Amino acid sequence: MENAISLEAGSARQRQTGLDRTLQVLDALTERQQPMSAYQIATSLGAPTSTIYRTVEEMLSRGLLSRAGEKELWLGPRLMRYGLLYRTKLDFFAEARKEMEQLRQRTGETVQVCGRDEGMMVVLAMAEGEGHFRVTSNVGTRVPLNWTASGKLLLGHLNEAEARRLFAAHAQPSPTGRAETDPALLTRQARADFAAGLSIQRSDSEYSVACIAAPIRDRDGACRATISIVLSEKQIDEKGPHLIAAVREAAAAVEARIGH
Repeated sequence: MENAISLEAGSARQRQTGLDRTLQVLDALTERQQPMSAYQIATSLGAPTSTIYRTVEEMLSRGLLSRAGEKELWLGPRLMRYGLLYRTKLDFFAEARKEMEQLRQRTGETVQVCGRDEGMMVVLAMAEGEGHFRVTSNVGTRVPLNWTASGKLLLGHLNEAEARRLFAAHAQPSPTGRAETDPALLTRQARADFAAGLSIQRSDSEYSVACIAAPIRDRDGACRATISIVLSEKQIDEKGPHLIAAVREAAAAVEARIGH
């Protein structure tokens, strides 16, 4: 009996290790946001090359990865099936997309709906503005939570200890050097912004780029996503009050439809 239990425990550990490796490969590609070779993936993970090659071959055979050129790998078609199904079950998402497009039409600015992926903010949807101003954060872009107005709001509903733990684990210096990295300060700011229903950042992640974000809260009062306008710092000085009101109204409209 003891031998049987030992074998079962060992088998469970082995399966878990295989699952961990699969997730690590997917995370590596997601972080890089472009195809990579198996060797590059192994190097980035600090994992044995032979192990990654075996994992990659299994993932290819199951449609979790696809070939992108002779040596490079990319996410597989099977993942789209899971992602699309997951998105259809997010009751707020369809409503948020509708309001996102209406907000773009009302303001003429680029509008984004963002969510949280562990310690990162991810752009879930985007409607591009009519002007010449363009942003680099397209759908699927992931950046540290402390770089953006939306990122702070996404942790603002958490208790102080949990928010501080997440900021401590994931806050990073931004390319502009202006993003706050102190977990205590970030936690206070996140909770204050969430309570106010609004967060504004200027050039924290990109020079001359500003963002006005409002939380979209679920039925339990947690921030499930944000809706935001991304614009130049000059525009926020010129049209700030009007855009702030528009963003708040858009978030409130989504919340009303999902029963907050």
